[in-house]
Amino acid sequence: MAGWPGPSTRRSGRPRGRAGARTTATLVRALAAAASAAALAAGCTALRHDVPRPPSYAIDDPQQTELGRRFAAQLAPTPGMSGVRLLTSGQQAFLARAALAEAAQRTLDLQYYVVAEDATATLLLYRALLAAQRGVRVRLLIDDLDVGDRDSHLASLAAHPNVQLRVFNPFAWRGAANLGKALDYLSDAARLNRRMHNKLWIADNAVAVIGGRNLSDAYFSADTRSNFADLDVLVAGPAVAEASRSFDEYWNSEWAVPIQAFTGPTLDPGHAERLMSELAERAAAFHGSDYVAELLASGFGPLVRAGQVELIAAPAVVLHDPPAKRQDGATEPQRPLLERLRQTVEAAQAELMLISPYFVPPERGIDTLCELRRRGVRVRVLTNSLASTDVAAVHAGYARYRPRLLACGVALYELQPAAPQSGRGRRLPAPRVSLHAKAVVVDRRSILIGSMNLDPRSRWTNTEVAVLIDSAAIGGELGRWFDQAASLEHSFSLQLATPGDPDAALIWTGREGGALQRFDSEPGTSWWQRAAAHLLGALVPEEML
Repeated sequence: MAGWPGPSTRRSGRPRGRAGARTTATLVRALAAAASAAALAAGCTALRHDVPRPPSYAIDDPQQTELGRRFAAQLAPTPGMSGVRLLTSGQQAFLARAALAEAAQRTLDLQYYVVAEDATATLLLYRALLAAQRGVRVRLLIDDLDVGDRDSHLASLAAHPNVQLRVFNPFAWRGAANLGKALDYLSDAARLNRRMHNKLWIADNAVAVIGGRNLSDAYFSADTRSNFADLDVLVAGPAVAEASRSFDEYWNSEWAVPIQAFTGPTLDPGHAERLMSELAERAAAFHGSDYVAELLASGFGPLVRAGQVELIAAPAVVLHDPPAKRQDGATEPQRPLLERLRQTVEAAQAELMLISPYFVPPERGIDTLCELRRRGVRVRVLTNSLASTDVAAVHAGYARYRPRLLACGVALYELQPAAPQSGRGRRLPAPRVSLHAKAVVVDRRSILIGSMNLDPRSRWTNTEVAVLIDSAAIGGELGRWFDQAASLEHSFSLQLATPGDPDAALIWTGREGGALQRFDSEPGTSWWQRAAAHLLGALVPEEML
């Protein structure tokens, strides 16, 4: 596997001086040797470098498939345009993916940061396996960070002759309750800190789902404890070809390694058959749930399968970071997505809405937002409150910039932990919700939706994908989603006790039971939560947030 950045080819994220590099290299080699010895002693297995990785690509004639023909017919009156539909509901987001798997005839390309082992992920993987049974080529690309000790389970998927599975930027050592991975990270943190955060679900190179959702119950409103408010876009037409080119670039890169590199070069097809039976049993058990009853009652899935779900015709382009976003000691990573985002934001004339669960702007970003305010542009940000966030350290990184942003007129809204998921007013079945959507809306017309958070990790380290849409209809719909999510019933509005004074105290305002409530500290949190977040923010380097 020539060129693979494995244990013997360490790649650093930042250049160092010659003497420092020599010292660091010596230390790294020592750590790597110690990690390897410890991993071997613990019974870990090593990454194989002799497993073939034949290239493969999206089909070039999607119009020859039923999905291609059906959606092409809907878009025929608007040649050159893509068809887009917002998926604000977790249920619709699940149904769109399931329906595309059921309707696919030739290919199914899935690229995800997280693929869980829970009910909805099981159902979706089962749909993918059923597609493989029909002769559909299924390619599944997963970031290795969340794979854990599931190599053999995932290998069972790849044992099906029509399923190929690759892992992005894998840890070299496996097994032993992830001890090997921990030691591997110790010796190669610069490489292993880089993760593939992309989320794509593409059927027949004809229709795609692009957005922020991973494959897990919490992203589809199916978790009984906590759910994420998130956004996806269903896309048909020319933009899908760009999404497929992005997938192919990752799939055929040196960073994507077949699962056989961890489990052995040959896989018994019987493993796939047993997994199929297991998934069928788990799916059948879940089919009796209220959640599935609600899915079936919606009627959304059949509309997607038939190509009859209503789409809005609009110019759209899919943007992505290269798989090697930051390697070979580059000081400045390749970031075409970020550059396009900057251009879009700076072009705002009347209104800018930013939606991000993790919002840690750089100095240049703060200057840009404040300059927009000086030009008279309305700037609003929706992010998590400390009570709703799932990463307290990142919230602390954001918190340090709140006074400056408020002082120059940027409006900040922090999601309450019991807010509804979508702009349709439906309360979540779970007692807690966290924002996970990532979107930028400029003048209620230019919209960027994808996997990219507005934080240092997405800017510098992780790879991302997004779709840029030019549509007043979609911009208006997402604007209404923002307006409701940012209302005092669903979010806290932040103000300075003395307007314009960045040194003034913060005040949070919300509404509960029709009554206006004001808070002088992070609402819905205890003193130790606030102290812990503050401590994490002080200890964790900002580029790691």
